[in-house]
Amino acid sequence: MKADLYTSVALAITISLLTGCGGGGGSSSTPPVATTPTTPTTPVTSAPKWEAGVYEPQSQFIAKCETPRTGIDPFTGSAYPDTQGTAMDEKLWLRSWTNDTYLWYDEVDDNDPENFSVLAYFDQLKTNELTPSGTLKDNFHFSQDTAEYNELSQSGIESGFGFDWEFGSNTVPRELTVRFTEPGSPAASANVPRGAKVLSINGVDFVNDNTQQGVAVLNDGLFPDDAGTTTSFEFELIDGTTMSVDITSTDVSVTPVQNVKVLDTENGKTGYFQFNAFIVTAQEGLIEAFDTFVEQNVTELVMDLRYNGGGRLALASQLSYMVAGPNQTNNATFETLRFNDKNPTTNPITGETIRPTPFYSNVIDYNAGRLTDTLLPSLSLTRVYVISTDATCSASEAVMNALRGIDVEVVQIGSTTCGKPYGFYPTDNCGETYFTIQFQGVNNKGFGDYADGFMPTNTPNFDFELPGCEVEDDFTASLGEPNEGMLSAALEFAATGACPEVVSGNGMADVNALRSNQSALVGEKLIPIDTPETRRENFILHNKINQPVIQEQD
Repeated sequence: MKADLYTSVALAITISLLTGCGGGGGSSSTPPVATTPTTPTTPVTSAPKWEAGVYEPQSQFIAKCETPRTGIDPFTGSAYPDTQGTAMDEKLWLRSWTNDTYLWYDEVDDNDPENFSVLAYFDQLKTNELTPSGTLKDNFHFSQDTAEYNELSQSGIESGFGFDWEFGSNTVPRELTVRFTEPGSPAASANVPRGAKVLSINGVDFVNDNTQQGVAVLNDGLFPDDAGTTTSFEFELIDGTTMSVDITSTDVSVTPVQNVKVLDTENGKTGYFQFNAFIVTAQEGLIEAFDTFVEQNVTELVMDLRYNGGGRLALASQLSYMVAGPNQTNNATFETLRFNDKNPTTNPITGETIRPTPFYSNVIDYNAGRLTDTLLPSLSLTRVYVISTDATCSASEAVMNALRGIDVEVVQIGSTTCGKPYGFYPTDNCGETYFTIQFQGVNNKGFGDYADGFMPTNTPNFDFELPGCEVEDDFTASLGEPNEGMLSAALEFAATGACPEVVSGNGMADVNALRSNQSALVGEKLIPIDTPETRRENFILHNKINQPVIQEQD
């Protein structure tokens, strides 16, 4: 994924510094002459100064680091670009970079960098404006150690058990439920079912322990740093029974496309697939799924994106084409990126002219970033059902928006999506990778204002409201089973045009009820457990990764 990161290239600047030396000498016959001793000097880089409202070019500060890296970057094979600088250099680079590329640069307060550490300064380099619903406009501003980010984003593999978790509460009384397990993972081999709730980890009460020592045990057991770590779990299953199992972590690969099925329904053959991530390895799985749907003459399609946080826009474009087919996508735009008003026609990150992303109709060689001659399968549907939750983000929402832009009806089953029509180019400086919102995506009709998410409703009145049903996630049934609450609602809507009157309970305790139970702990500090799954989704998935794809000229 080296091409996805668009890492900054530094200008090498050589600084010559004089080094003082001192001393005295004489012969045995000559008394020594007293001198004032001097101390050898260390090269010093003077810090630049901040001036309110004055923004120097990024190139003046880029890769000038308080603690430069040395040697070869293992992910690029090139020497680190870092040169000796100061913390103020790093902060002023962040300031100029933000002013050049941040989507809402004119809503950022120009505070004195002296009052902040480097990371704290970056944290406040964002808008404080709100969306129409009253939430922060920018909820996607973060940074990460570059080596950790590269390891996570470029390998696609991490040490773990293969659980995908649903966090009900990360403070006591805690609730952590299994959404699903990755095929072939230790969790799947242990037969831990969907809906299982964690009761204890390595003998520590997961639900109620509120000690630093206990929470440390929970974090270490739940999210091991290395493969080969064995953790003892106790679960409560949907039927109320308990299950105790020891599971050893390993390097787990994500299977993005799962549970591909063709269901015989009142409306004819209905295709279903669970899709968890727009990553490169998804292309093969999507093609195989749609080949199956085409071969079996599927006339309705349910795309389960409830846990899909996003990823590559090119894959999102390919999926949209496979749904809509050649006629509806012909000469249409999948998505166009809009940058800040300083850059109406040029991408400020790549320097290239802004070009719309088309509906890609061919297989892509992602290693070469090139379209092949192989045509994708397609269904040419005029309606599609999308299962969504607040974990449905970014490239998933781009698919929904793009299909609506070419008048494919999108019926939404579930709950409001996370609301991220925005994206960024991860940018490294001095060993920290920064993520700041740099573009907004709009569809073929120019719409991209869904910062509060797409919302299912019986009577849509606004462009961010979609026809469909509000349905809770159902943990009492396996994903892909026709009796699972969300899929069942989609099938009923397809058959009747109406939402089910009653949706089965989801087996999850109500979070508000959990919070009310904390009254017994008033005055006691609640210690949260870590939630690395959320962090992982932010780094890899909650991002529109816009890798250019080369199209052969006719």
